[in-house]
Amino acid sequence: MKILNSPAKASEYRKSLKGSVGFVPTMGALHEGHLSLIKKAKSENDFVIVSIFVNPTQFLPGEDFNKYPRRLEADFEICKRAGVDAVFTPTPENMYSEDEILIKAPKVKGYILEGFFRPGHFDGVLQVVNKLFNIIRPTRAYFGKKDAQQLYLIKQMVKNFFFDIEIIECDTVREKDGLALSSRNIYLSEIERNRALSISKALKRAAKLSASIKDTEKIKEEMLKILDVDEMQYIAFVDRDFNYIKEIIPGNTIILIAAKVGETRLIDNIFI
Repeated sequence: MKILNSPAKASEYRKSLKGSVGFVPTMGALHEGHLSLIKKAKSENDFVIVSIFVNPTQFLPGEDFNKYPRRLEADFEICKRAGVDAVFTPTPENMYSEDEILIKAPKVKGYILEGFFRPGHFDGVLQVVNKLFNIIRPTRAYFGKKDAQQLYLIKQMVKNFFFDIEIIECDTVREKDGLALSSRNIYLSEIERNRALSISKALKRAAKLSASIKDTEKIKEEMLKILDVDEMQYIAFVDRDFNYIKEIIPGNTIILIAAKVGETRLIDNIFI
């Protein structure tokens, strides 16, 4: 497995490859969710490249950039065992310059939900993914549905900028008790983790209710009875194009939650 620590080395390596390339962009602290993306990429491509980069431009002031879990050597071992061909580990210094041309998230769908609570977050996400795509030039790139709005916006960027890349959507991976896997779960105490389970339980309940109830406000009322969080930021019902909906559309609805348990901000969703 090759370790590529600069854009130049990654670009040079990419030029040497003959065949399809699957790409899994990550911020490290790899878990089973990341592994599921890697396994799918391996099954569909001749080569797999994983990036590990805690991207500073997608963190807002006061967020957890400095304490975000970093365990590079352990991540290398995980990638090696999973059969990854190369890991790209750039630094902020070799990814960014002082006076950059910027990419902006769309004015509407980049500033609702996650974009409302984290204004400018998606500017940073799209900026770094654009760079990664240009460096790695993958055949296919793999993203989890847990970050549903991010996934939607990346797909829009690929379409708007005419990238010749296939975006592969992968289902959210959960613990046996239903908690969506996230690198930030390590912040939760045992008590907080038990309370965090109310998020996936509320989503599961909503999915079950949607078979007979189409009014989203009625479903939301039932979800709030289950949720045990410290700060409820949003419960939202949207279609696959992130338009708000008032009634469930079978096969074209996403229910999303963002909430804080203790000091940890968690997001989750369900596609129905």
